[in-house]
Amino acid sequence: MSRKLPLTDTETSRTACARGVLRTAVDENTGEFLSASVLAERVGWTTNLVSGMVNDLLADHWNTPDVDALASGEDAGGQKLPSNAWMALRRLGWTVTPGAKVNDRILRMAQEQAGRTLRSAKWRADLTAGVLKTWPADPKKRTAEEWDVVRDAVPGGQHLPSSIITSRTRQIAAFRKKHGRLPADVFELESEPRIARMLLLSACDGQQATIERADEPGRALLRLQLPTRPDPRSYAHWTWVACPIKVPLTVPASAVLHLPTLRLHQDTVRADLAYTHAVPKTQRTGHTVALGVDWGLNTLLSAGAARLHDDGTITTLGSGGMFRASGVLSKQHRLRRQSEYLHARADRYDRLIGEREDHALVDKRQILTDEIRHVSDRRSNLNDALACSAARWAVDQAIAARATVIYVEDLRSMEARGMGRTMNTRLSQTVRGQIIDRMRHLAAEAGIAVVDVPARNTSRHCPQCLVPLRHRKAPDRPTVAGWKWAICPSCSWQGDRDQGAWRRIAARGLTHQTKTVTDRASGTMVIRSVVDRLEAKAVITPPAAQSGRDRSKRGPTRHRAACPTPRRRRTPSPARLQDLAGQRPEGHAHTVRRLPRAALRNQGVKTISTHRPQGAVLGAGFHLHAHASPPRWEHVPGTTLTTFPSTDQRR
Repeated sequence: MSRKLPLTDTETSRTACARGVLRTAVDENTGEFLSASVLAERVGWTTNLVSGMVNDLLADHWNTPDVDALASGEDAGGQKLPSNAWMALRRLGWTVTPGAKVNDRILRMAQEQAGRTLRSAKWRADLTAGVLKTWPADPKKRTAEEWDVVRDAVPGGQHLPSSIITSRTRQIAAFRKKHGRLPADVFELESEPRIARMLLLSACDGQQATIERADEPGRALLRLQLPTRPDPRSYAHWTWVACPIKVPLTVPASAVLHLPTLRLHQDTVRADLAYTHAVPKTQRTGHTVALGVDWGLNTLLSAGAARLHDDGTITTLGSGGMFRASGVLSKQHRLRRQSEYLHARADRYDRLIGEREDHALVDKRQILTDEIRHVSDRRSNLNDALACSAARWAVDQAIAARATVIYVEDLRSMEARGMGRTMNTRLSQTVRGQIIDRMRHLAAEAGIAVVDVPARNTSRHCPQCLVPLRHRKAPDRPTVAGWKWAICPSCSWQGDRDQGAWRRIAARGLTHQTKTVTDRASGTMVIRSVVDRLEAKAVITPPAAQSGRDRSKRGPTRHRAACPTPRRRRTPSPARLQDLAGQRPEGHAHTVRRLPRAALRNQGVKTISTHRPQGAVLGAGFHLHAHASPPRWEHVPGTTLTTFPSTDQRR
């Protein structure tokens, strides 16, 4: 931090990141104007030097003793290691010899990136060691006793999602199937990680890079040293370059700017600009109005506000809202199947090619590689857009209800089972963790806390009397078992399954506020265990007026007139078949079985083409398939109802 941020008693500092693009630059030695392509070339030379040194460091220290020594936090003399990764590596004596003439700050960036990678491998090493130590008799299904043993062997295993242990078990089982034995540790199970080509300028000081705000509002000036040739042989081959940066509108004018991280993307230099600004403090307890958020089967998110009264009664404020993204999830599901098909084709080509570099399928294999990368980019971009939109909607609902906390059920690593192959796959691949991270990022700006609560039995019990619900297919079919509709046999409450779940989540969070703790590993607020209480029930208030576009199901489906059975066409006579022989089929000819249009379009296609037209944006138009309830203010008697800006206006 270049300067201290003035804070009040009700504020705290928050570090965020914004993205910018370096389009032009000026060489301060020669005064030469550098275009975007020349700037990208010189940044690429620096990135190549740093990446080479990072790879050498990882190759020398990618083993259990070195990772344990770095994670222990002490050097050989028993002194505490610094928090900076590059300084910790120097205290341990881990260095590398560069292949060109570079200053000490370039070596710092390489050591910082390598140190962060080695530190992150410690958790995976301990997890893999715990799973190997307690290897079950049947890796596909552990018993209850085996689950208790493996959780005791893994650090923090009591609160670790079971899906993480299951996925690590599958990875080890695949290794054993291939090699006929168990791996020794994670470093044998996994190869050296691929290093991202980037420059961590945060590890440098003013002798390598500086940043300061320009005289013009909304702009900053980044100065850094870049080489003038790919292999600099002396310090004369390094010159200072001034790069103006347009600060995004999301960065407050009073924020403190930090040195960014530079990355190359399609011949352009992108800067991840970190900044620190003041935000309201979030409280762990003392909340009276909360927003409960549920991950639904029928909708992506269902949310509503609840109020805690002095007598312990919890009442809901309105009927809640929904964020439906079935169209986006269907598109994501289609891209997933397309990616699986391309990977299967690529694996088949690899088996046919073998070790031959002059094989006829080498060119087709390269085409498939490009297609796989393109589909992966589309899936990643679609997930990012969906996470931003869903998180923005949830935070807007909390702001509109004047809630000070958002309680969301902890289903980030859920693996759905028992609801069919298609539904299980779609639920398991929902970007829950990414949505929660974006939700915390946006809620921190408004001083709203985001707390994870246990999800057990939130959809099973009635939100009013806590009696197990009867889940039915539809409100007008009370005897047909299903997932969508819920009916209480005790108090006769009935409603959408997801609408009842967010009431239970909000009631749990408000009732057990004193149990809110901060997770040391992730730094997030969580509630570990809860006990449902009858005195903390949710009293449903009359639903507020819904907008015309909210088409969520509120009652029985109206019966429609049955459509007449279509008349079956007669089979043509033998004489007619003889007349049609050899002719081109036209219209509804009965002699030719017409293929679907999609099948005809794919005839003769060797690979699936997913190239987009020039200028198209990945994931663009997804908002046409996402429908959300608008945020509504809670009307308090004696106050004026204020119009809340929509998501589009906030942008």
